[in-house]
Amino acid sequence: MFRKQSDLTYRQLIDGVQLATLVHGEKTLMGRFKLARGSVLPEHRHSHEQTGLLISGRIVLTIDGTDHAAGPGDSWCVGSDVPHSARALENSEALEVFSPVREDYLE
Repeated sequence: MFRKQSDLTYRQLIDGVQLATLVHGEKTLMGRFKLARGSVLPEHRHSHEQTGLLISGRIVLTIDGTDHAAGPGDSWCVGSDVPHSARALENSEALEVFSPVREDYLE
């Protein structure tokens, strides 16, 4: 699978949080997230392992009760069924890879 940036379309997941599904295979899915300043991704958990990289902005990522201040270039991995949340301190963008594929993120 190959996708040009010019072909990306974003959909709103919750207020202030948008997702563009980039590519996926049989075992992984990569998405690009836009988080508006002040937006909050409430605590949640899922069966997918989630590995991310902050491209721009600043967020506070809470993983299993521990806060992590993240800036551009910082990365993380959230294990399967681990509670996590995020709060955008600035307009931010992140790349995240999920394994297995998140069916709910397929277009």
